Amino acid sequence: MIGFNDALKKVLDHAQDYGNEIVPLDKSHGRVLAETILADRDFPPFDRSTKDGIAICFEALKSTEQAFISEGVAQAGSPQATLEQAEHCVEVMTGAIVPKNTDTVIMYEHTSNSGDTFTVEKPIKKGQNIHYQGSDITQGEVLLQSGVSITSAEIGVLASVGKAQVVVKKLPKVAVISTGNELVNVEETPLPFQIRKSNSHSLYALLETELIAADIHHLVDEPSAIQKALEHLIKTYDVLLLSGGVSMGKFDFLPEAFAALGVEKAFHKVLQRPGKPFWFGKHLKYQTILFSFPGNPVSTFVNYHLYFKAWLNKTLGRVAPRFTVFLSDSYTNETDLTLFIGAKIDMKEGRLMAKVLSSSGSGDLAGLSKVDGFVMIPPKETLQKEAKAMFIPTRNLWQ
Repeated sequence: MIGFNDALKKVLDHAQDYGNEIVPLDKSHGRVLAETILADRDFPPFDRSTKDGIAICFEALKSTEQAFISEGVAQAGSPQATLEQAEHCVEVMTGAIVPKNTDTVIMYEHTSNSGDTFTVEKPIKKGQNIHYQGSDITQGEVLLQSGVSITSAEIGVLASVGKAQVVVKKLPKVAVISTGNELVNVEETPLPFQIRKSNSHSLYALLETELIAADIHHLVDEPSAIQKALEHLIKTYDVLLLSGGVSMGKFDFLPEAFAALGVEKAFHKVLQRPGKPFWFGKHLKYQTILFSFPGNPVSTFVNYHLYFKAWLNKTLGRVAPRFTVFLSDSYTNETDLTLFIGAKIDMKEGRLMAKVLSSSGSGDLAGLSKVDGFVMIPPKETLQKEAKAMFIPTRNLWQ
């Protein structure tokens, strides 16, 4: 049995690289960029007006109350207009190219007009209300680095440089596998000794948030059937996420099946609660990664966030955010285990405060819907009220 930190390190040491793929821009949201994006031209690509108003040659401006006759209108999306006479002006719209022979834009609100004649009514500074070519980004400059997660902001950048097709990190092919004769399908009415499948649906939903469309399988408690099914699954998928069948019960057949199929065990059992019986390994021939979680719902849920999500982040080259919270109450861990305690988060005076919630244990499935994540309490430690603690979020805290 190993400690949590050692277990996490071993999992991260097994991070994989599944290569890249090209997807349409409108399918790239949420993916990890696998190419460096350069500016294909200056940003902005021309001197652009930031206001609706008139464009003038500043040298022609002698004083306020000076009148300028308009020679025409410069519209956004039109070729550059030209001011023919320095004492005149060109009306210019927001986003339009600043007309040739002009260098200053005066917003309409700072003028009065009579027909095509505009009179300046406010003090003016040379070059005002112009967003100059290349002032944001110059051609060839790096806009996005490889490894960034593509959000709506990055979508806009990609669109602006004409990336209709985007190179992204390829996602692993994942199977979610439940085990146990006591499990029945969701739509069935369970007998007194049965329960409906929940872990596989939770894992499937969690993977959906990572844009991974997993396949769901179920294994009955029969050694030969388990081994035969696993042999096929190991050859077919990059990652297997299993729940159940790895504790010390007489029907926990998975470790033996893994060994028989040549899966190399990295570890089995971690000094933590919940999720202590967690088994992790890799099939060297097929490079398949196996996360075999305990069957209790909270154990599966916690271990997914602790281990699989950390592994996926490293596999995709994402930098995972680390959360620190302040405890609303003191907490003592008298065990030699690393504890992960469900907590509710509240923002108080600019700090994330974690209120530890009571739980009936690793089978408290309903309790998962009440927590925002889990506070980590190291072995043999007491964390006082308002002490800092590591926090593993399991839902979006900002919604």
